[in-house]
Amino acid sequence: MFYTTVPKTGLGATVRTLELIYHTAVRNVRKTHNNAVLAILMNMLQIALMVVLFYVMFSILGLRGFAVRGDFLLYIMSGIFLYLTHLKAVGAVAGADGPSSAMMQHAPMNTAISIAGNILSTLYVQVISMVVVLFIYHVAFTPLVIEDPVGAFAMFLLAFFTGLGVGLILLAIKPWAPAFVSIFMTIYTRANMIASGKMFVANTLPGYMLAMFDWNPLFHCIDQARGYAFVNYFPRNSSWEYALWVGITLLMIGLMGEFYTRKHASLSWGARR
Repeated sequence: MFYTTVPKTGLGATVRTLELIYHTAVRNVRKTHNNAVLAILMNMLQIALMVVLFYVMFSILGLRGFAVRGDFLLYIMSGIFLYLTHLKAVGAVAGADGPSSAMMQHAPMNTAISIAGNILSTLYVQVISMVVVLFIYHVAFTPLVIEDPVGAFAMFLLAFFTGLGVGLILLAIKPWAPAFVSIFMTIYTRANMIASGKMFVANTLPGYMLAMFDWNPLFHCIDQARGYAFVNYFPRNSSWEYALWVGITLLMIGLMGEFYTRKHASLSWGARR
């Protein structure tokens, strides 16, 4: 009774795949709220609350002197935007429908489409939220000046890319150890509150403290983004090339792990959990 039409050309198959990715992305955006606009507003509210929280914390603790000379709120937002984007990417990919998911019972669906849809929806929400928050700040509070917006946005995308690599590895592990993945994501989120370096400037760290953070690609992304955002800050203790190569390495490991898991996953695993 049910059947799937198989495209006879490569172009037709590409169009069908892109259509499936689009519908998956729309479905994911509306998971938070039936109205996509309200789903984006909820994400903007999360960003705004974190900005206010860190602004108050920096002011009370007297840490404003450790920030980059320039717009203090831009300094805070540059860290929060990349931090949230990285973690959202990890959660989106790790939370994608795996090979034992009920969605995989539908013939056109596969794990690649599920992952791509989650990536697209998360990136869309994060970019729109960032642009709107910056626009409101520019119009309502003070004119916003970013020295190199293209470079800063590239670091934003790089933070997202490294999150994809981490999330893909967790997605590959999740069918084998779902409890471990859940615990690891919680620890990873909490650890990056400090390890991401969004609360301090890498150039001010002594060598023994720098060694505690420079393993983290997100640390490098945030520090490099501030170098592009501020005219008077030149990051000496970070490298965007390191973050890029770590992201590629994690992505390759994640793809191999996901391929292995997809070939050996059993539908009974989902029933067991």
